Amino acid sequence: MRSTSMPQSLRSGAAWLASAPPEMAEAFLGSLSRHALMALPWLFEFWALPHQLPPETLPDGRDWKTWVILGGRGAGKTRAGAEWVRREVEGSRPLDPGRSRRVALVGETIEQVREVMIFGDSGILACSPPDRKPHWEATRRRLVWPNGAVAQVISAHEPESLRGPQFDAAWVDELAKWPKAEEAWNMLQFTLRLGSHPRQVVTTTPKNVGVLKAILASPSTVVTRAPTEANRAYLARSFLEEIAGTYAGTRLGRQEIEGELIEDLEGALWTTEAIERCRRPAPERFSRIVVAVDPPVTGKAGSDACGIVVAGAVTEGPPQTWRAWVIEDVSLQGVAPSVWARAAVAAMERHGADRLVAEVNQGGALVETVVRQEDALVPYRGVHASQGKVARAEPVAALYEQGRVHHLRGPGANLGALEDQMCQMTAQGFMGKGSPDRVDALVWALTELIVEPARNWRGQARIRGL
Repeated sequence: MRSTSMPQSLRSGAAWLASAPPEMAEAFLGSLSRHALMALPWLFEFWALPHQLPPETLPDGRDWKTWVILGGRGAGKTRAGAEWVRREVEGSRPLDPGRSRRVALVGETIEQVREVMIFGDSGILACSPPDRKPHWEATRRRLVWPNGAVAQVISAHEPESLRGPQFDAAWVDELAKWPKAEEAWNMLQFTLRLGSHPRQVVTTTPKNVGVLKAILASPSTVVTRAPTEANRAYLARSFLEEIAGTYAGTRLGRQEIEGELIEDLEGALWTTEAIERCRRPAPERFSRIVVAVDPPVTGKAGSDACGIVVAGAVTEGPPQTWRAWVIEDVSLQGVAPSVWARAAVAAMERHGADRLVAEVNQGGALVETVVRQEDALVPYRGVHASQGKVARAEPVAALYEQGRVHHLRGPGANLGALEDQMCQMTAQGFMGKGSPDRVDALVWALTELIVEPARNWRGQARIRGL
């Protein structure tokens, strides 16, 4: 039994052991020799989660050059990187050579490489068995294994330091947040020139940076992905509950918890960063709450969504002090008019809304008829779009830039899909699929709450000043 490798068929050994009846688990452990039993805790392939093990080959059967592990916070990326380094440098016995002899350990700073990749709870030293544990040479910033393999610490802050060294393997950690990511990555590629097929692993939470997208697009790259939840057995329950309650359903949550690569378009009216800055808890009370509806032309399965957005505002004092909150997105896809009308009226009742606002360009008087069939007394206002979607959206985007619109935190708001559409709305139009129905509803809601009342307030102020 090797301490560094195991056949593919045994990769689910830990899952099997955890789910097996007690007598079967005892029988398995009892069948192991003393040496095998002592080696089992260090046999990572037995314990690893699926995303922590590299694909054998590229889809066409060729060897891969880069393995990217995309994961949420705490998904086990560091452990996977440390164990991959072990897999590369260790042989069958402590003094036997491994596949690689010279490894680059590249992090944002020297300190982060040392504290996370080497000495961290999931770092190389913590993962190494006593007879294979490398020695840390602080003055030379390197690890040396009993078999002579060496891992050199490299700071991504100093890309020029990669001129000169050469390696046959590299572990790159948190590439997406490096200030000089592209330059450091390019310099690293010139150093991977030893051995028959140099390889590298990248462990990172995804971010919308060009170098990461280029790596993922490379035909020699393989990828594994996992959310934070995949590693829940090793994480505090309170941590999981807190981040889920705070960030679930948001674009930041999808990036940091689900491990998704969230992209922003150049020239978009909204960006992920800007939206994350605007998250605030709700005030004690709102001056007004509205439900805005952008109804579809038809209610078939393939038709556009019915945008339904709930928003509230505090409008006391002059307009420059007014603030709005996006409370909930209850949009529906491919439903009959009676269904979306019922959902809109229910949202009004749930949030104590003052008015339902609906665009009537497509349905005309029929929209009001459908709504009043659900509630004959609902405070209703039909609005007609005389401008294009971008022209209507720009004043609302300006409110966000001024810090006057906030998004509620938490999964109950269900704002993820809305925020996706917002980040696909550019000055040239909507760059996503279909129609931006959720954004349209958002624009109507904030126009009703802030844009039009502010315009009227200024007009009245001018009249009073005459």
